[in-house]
Amino acid sequence: MLGLSLPEPYIVWLAGAGVLIALVAWLPLALKRLPLSLPIICIAIGAILFSLPAVTLRPFPMDMPKATERLTEFVVIIALMGAGLKLDRAFKWRRWSVTWRLLAVTMPLSIGAITLIAGWGLGLGWAAALLLGAALAPTDPVLAADVQVGPPKSGEEDEVRFGLTSEAGLNDGLAFPFVNLAMALALAASTGEPWLKEWVLHSVVWEIAAGILVGWLIGRLFGWLTFHVPAETRLAQTGDGLIAIAATFISYGVAEILDCYGFLSVFVTALALRRSHRDHDFNYQMHALTEQVERIAMMVLLILFGGAVVNGLLSPLGWQDWLAAIAIILVVRPIAGMIAMTGLKADLSERLTLAFFGIRGVGSFYYLAYALNHGKFADGDRLWAIVGLVALLSILLHGLTVTPIMRTLDRLHGRDPDEEEARPDPVGAPA
Repeated sequence: MLGLSLPEPYIVWLAGAGVLIALVAWLPLALKRLPLSLPIICIAIGAILFSLPAVTLRPFPMDMPKATERLTEFVVIIALMGAGLKLDRAFKWRRWSVTWRLLAVTMPLSIGAITLIAGWGLGLGWAAALLLGAALAPTDPVLAADVQVGPPKSGEEDEVRFGLTSEAGLNDGLAFPFVNLAMALALAASTGEPWLKEWVLHSVVWEIAAGILVGWLIGRLFGWLTFHVPAETRLAQTGDGLIAIAATFISYGVAEILDCYGFLSVFVTALALRRSHRDHDFNYQMHALTEQVERIAMMVLLILFGGAVVNGLLSPLGWQDWLAAIAIILVVRPIAGMIAMTGLKADLSERLTLAFFGIRGVGSFYYLAYALNHGKFADGDRLWAIVGLVALLSILLHGLTVTPIMRTLDRLHGRDPDEEEARPDPVGAPA
């Protein structure tokens, strides 16, 4: 009789990866009509897994700062490419009015309100308070999939889904100047060096303008190579959605080399690439591949987050921090969102939904990891605990309510939420 021995860790990880990939494919279908979301399941898996005595790894972001920064960065840039590719609406100033309201009104108001809460209510230094405001204000492009538009040409692009998708695509890049401002203030507090001119000219003017330009140029280049070179050599002929991943990495890499905002560059690249041939079926294939990669990376990250939570990530929190986190989710974003919606030609139900679903998550993790790795901030453990709590509450609250709210909204506006989604042919046809 053959005796059984303990498997090698590699074999265990290999089997675990297979389970994870199977869940990536199956869970979205299983959860489609349930008041649950994929992120909630991932966090629960992580909490259970890292509670086992045999699992000795403690995935605290403070203990692995560079890995945390790079993993969250990777997930965000993939999500930004996917968000840009699935927007059917052409880029026109008036047609994007809901986006400008959320960016120009909701985000600055949220940053200001969170900064005041953190500074006056939680007793943090003003630089750290501003960092919290900048990290927690943007709507996350990774965890907001359930309130975003559907795949290219699926017809799922009402005003609410479009507004939340386009906001999530742009505000992760446009929040960066405020993160840099917090870092500049923290440095100036210890060195006394002047910061205003450098921040305005470089962090605001140069990094935003150059990020947009780099993204547009690379998107146009990939659009030409994909759809408009001679038929036998165009990239669309490959039928391989990896082209979108290549465009993501090149756009982000060039932007970072030129010291401008890579998040902004990637989203603009996606918009320009989609604009090159808006109706081609290859857009669906590129989006499908980015969505799969994003989902796998997101699940890994959230399983680690669940492990961090169950092992004490939130232990530095006091009751004031809990009250502040609840206020950020239930008061700050909804009020700032409703102020931005003043005068918008939309039903009250749509305005309320846009204001409510400001989901926080992976982008917030990245901004905090980046700032702590490159700036001078005290109380890193507490900052991580506050951001982790806000993200956890957002994932739970929004994840439990998104399905019933969005289905109710669809019915109110004459859409059947149970209607089979129209999908383009997965085999792209030459243009």
